[in-house]
Amino acid sequence: MTIKRVRKAVFPVAGLGTRFLPATKAMPKEMLTVVDKPLIQYAVEEALEAGIEQIIFVTGRGKAALEDHFDISYELETTIRERGKSLSLIEGIRQQPGSPVYVRQQEPLGLGHAVWCAREIVGDEPFAVLLPDELMVGSPNFTAQMVNAYNQVGGNVIGALEVADEETSKYGIISPGKVDGRLTEVTALVEKPAKGASPSNLMIPGRYILQPEVMRILDAKETGAGGEIQLTDAIAQLIGRQPFHGFTFDGERYDCGGKEGFIQANLALALARDDIGPAVRKFATALLG
Repeated sequence: MTIKRVRKAVFPVAGLGTRFLPATKAMPKEMLTVVDKPLIQYAVEEALEAGIEQIIFVTGRGKAALEDHFDISYELETTIRERGKSLSLIEGIRQQPGSPVYVRQQEPLGLGHAVWCAREIVGDEPFAVLLPDELMVGSPNFTAQMVNAYNQVGGNVIGALEVADEETSKYGIISPGKVDGRLTEVTALVEKPAKGASPSNLMIPGRYILQPEVMRILDAKETGAGGEIQLTDAIAQLIGRQPFHGFTFDGERYDCGGKEGFIQANLALALARDDIGPAVRKFATALLG
């Protein structure tokens, strides 16, 4: 079996971010910062470090700030140089010509629809999908771990994360087959199982490596939960037709799609930094004392 290399990554970033209003009224939710870096930059850096070569953003209206972030900043860069200061904080953000690629999702019809909007750019290659709301911290990073696993088994590899038994009813859950270390054969995907009826405690945290055949399934535009075109429904149809595994992440996950996880991410990453960690720890200790 020939395993094609994963070169492309799709980032669905067309969401309105209503859970963070009013902060996201005029600013893309993906530009919300964890310490001093926007969420989208964490996700893009994760992909690049995993060997991804082409970044594909599926955007919507009002996302100009996101696009500008990965472009050249003439005024800013010129001013920094003239003042004799270092550009190190923004070096590496701008991509090579031709990347990122931007496509529009005109209507919010679901995650599956957002991924499908990138079909012409993905072509006939395997591709990764990263949801920037999910901030993953680990070394090597989550996508790099998944790419390494994919290079061994091919097919489709989705991220997996162990959660407490009482939490399984909140997520899409993997029904497991054979387990080999951190790789788990996927026999089915169960969306928000009833308490006590979950086939495992492995949830799907927003990282995927998928074969292009999923786009042909999404062509049908079949709707699922909430009347939306669901990615989970589409990839579930590949089970049994192609190799399909979950890969359990060795690291920390912060759900920055909600305020609690966003604040937790800011605190955890701030504490881990040498420059501000001691001061933040001192403040937090005094606050809680």
